[in-house]
Amino acid sequence: MTHPAALDLLFIGGTGVISAAAVAHASSLGHRVTVLNRGVSALRPVPAGVEVLAADVRDTGAVRDALGSRTFDAVADFLSFTAEHVAAAVELYRGRTGQYVFISSASAYQKPPARLPVRESTPLRNPFWQYSRDKIAGEDILVQAYRSEGFPGTVVRPSHTYDATMVPMSGHWTDIHRMRSGLPVVVHGDGTSLWTLTHSRDFAKAFVGLLGRPTAVGESYTITSDEFLPWDAVYRSLAAAAGVPDPLLVHVASETIAALDPKRGPGLLGDKSHSVIFDNSKIKSLVPDYRAVIPFSEGAREIIQWHDAHPREQVLDAGWMEVSDCLAGWARAGA
Repeated sequence: MTHPAALDLLFIGGTGVISAAAVAHASSLGHRVTVLNRGVSALRPVPAGVEVLAADVRDTGAVRDALGSRTFDAVADFLSFTAEHVAAAVELYRGRTGQYVFISSASAYQKPPARLPVRESTPLRNPFWQYSRDKIAGEDILVQAYRSEGFPGTVVRPSHTYDATMVPMSGHWTDIHRMRSGLPVVVHGDGTSLWTLTHSRDFAKAFVGLLGRPTAVGESYTITSDEFLPWDAVYRSLAAAAGVPDPLLVHVASETIAALDPKRGPGLLGDKSHSVIFDNSKIKSLVPDYRAVIPFSEGAREIIQWHDAHPREQVLDAGWMEVSDCLAGWARAGA
């Protein structure tokens, strides 16, 4: 189901994992799409026919100059990460758009979750991860603007969304390298916690479907796949796609990983270490034809094929190699 008329859409960002897919899908449906960013990303090129405005989104003067007097049916903001960012966006797009969509995060939902599945009514609280708390603070700004002045805000909460360029494991491509080299690969916890991975092309169908919908104003929506897998199955799907039928997986407590690797710790303790299953009923009620159809087994093959075709993107993280060796050694010593 498509909109009966083409919409004028502005995407802030437009070249990231989820925003690039949304731009491509919106353009394919015949919407008039404009992308605003610094114009420096070549990994996911903007589709032909999409207008590009070059400006630093943190420079409100430059953005105002780039936009002029233009107005839009919807503005989708993929580059606001804090309350300050959202407050600036409210000032900038007030009177300019019929809908402003803030891309928050499903990591904002209560951690650990008191019950599953996670719904839009699940409380927002994440004591582990500053990224998530900043997203919650941004949502608070938008809710207040809607309540006080009717600012047409909509909140979208994706979870772990990927495309072919992204390896959804702790070590990213480094873990694939370790699998293919016969080295142990660290999996947090015991590998049985449940996780939801959503392909960006699936996400885009639901996301574009809510743009320009007056009934979505003032609302929040979770958008994920309905498939959930144990983490061991995620790693084994990628291993199978990489030609490694029996990867050497070593299980290490999330707290231990976080203590040794502070960079990964907050996202692990504040998100990936908890089982999550999402209820997508609300977005499906707004976009009835939305259904995530790409299973992760298929997505994993796409990821490996893309990286094998782009050897320069096979980046190895020396720090994670060292951490993995250390953690695997500890795990074996304690076995």
